[in-house]
Amino acid sequence: MRYVMVQLPNTPVPGSPAPGSVPTSADVARLAGVSRATVSYVLNNTSAVRISEPTRRRVHQAAKDLGYVPHAAARSLRAGHSRMVLMPAPPVPAGPLYSQFVHDFQGALSRLDYIVVQYGAGGLRGDDAARAWAELRPVAVLVPGPGLGPEGVAVLKRSGARAVVTVGSEAVAGAHALLLDHAGVGRSAARHLHARGRRRIGVVVPRERGLEMFSQPRLRGAREALEGTDATVIELPLAHTEESAAALAARWSSLGLDGVYAYNDEYAMLLMRALQDEGVRVPEDTALIGADDLMLGRLLRPRLSTVRIALPSGRDLAHLVDRAVRNPGAAPESHELLEATVVHRDST
Repeated sequence: MRYVMVQLPNTPVPGSPAPGSVPTSADVARLAGVSRATVSYVLNNTSAVRISEPTRRRVHQAAKDLGYVPHAAARSLRAGHSRMVLMPAPPVPAGPLYSQFVHDFQGALSRLDYIVVQYGAGGLRGDDAARAWAELRPVAVLVPGPGLGPEGVAVLKRSGARAVVTVGSEAVAGAHALLLDHAGVGRSAARHLHARGRRRIGVVVPRERGLEMFSQPRLRGAREALEGTDATVIELPLAHTEESAAALAARWSSLGLDGVYAYNDEYAMLLMRALQDEGVRVPEDTALIGADDLMLGRLLRPRLSTVRIALPSGRDLAHLVDRAVRNPGAAPESHELLEATVVHRDST
């Protein structure tokens, strides 16, 4: 008599843990017929130990069959630190330029075997936020915008963070610094308008809360660029709504402006549409320039002049983080970024 063994769809995989329990590396080792050390070497991609390709495939298949994934906390204990790089959410909504930078940075860190976690601020700022970040025990923290102070940096380092990198206009003691010269963006835009013969120049200052960390330095840069010339700078508060832009455009003739730096391309596009609806010709009556060099600005008619901003390379920043993690005692690095280059098109 012959017997045939049939494994039904819901039959547990031989060697699998009891229903409801969490599969462990020991379960993977039993199913694959290898040691737990071999499972660890394979799943952690340990290059120092040579494992045959058939064994690697067997371990990966066993882990897949059991639904096993390595435990991040256990890996952290073995390594002496986590592989988590924390990226707190920026204090203002991120635009396309920043989103692309974050995407490149995350990809570069992933290739270096780090886990990137984005953290919602939840209303916390500065050193209070640093205490919340420290609870997650990240190996590194990339802090966008101002607010973090030396005390917050110290809290993070005491919790095990080997690298704290700030992105802003000023360095913070104890942290690596990526210094962004937003005033340089305003200077570039204002000089371009002045060189095009414009003498009464408006500078858009967004009304949206949080953007003052960028808009005020850009306004200051525009004023610095035109100080001592025959030009005048007029501050133009503007909310990012059609109603606000229409209200500003309705009183344009009374302002007597022949040029405007509109903070960035999004505000520039908003204002351009409102000005055209009021019969103001761009650039004949008013030259207009934005910043960020977004693709949409090239599709407008007239095509939008802009200030192209060179953000840090995601790959370079990832390697800065990796260097800092590997050498936590090294002196903090400081890099000046945000090179501004005017791209002249039809709107000026």
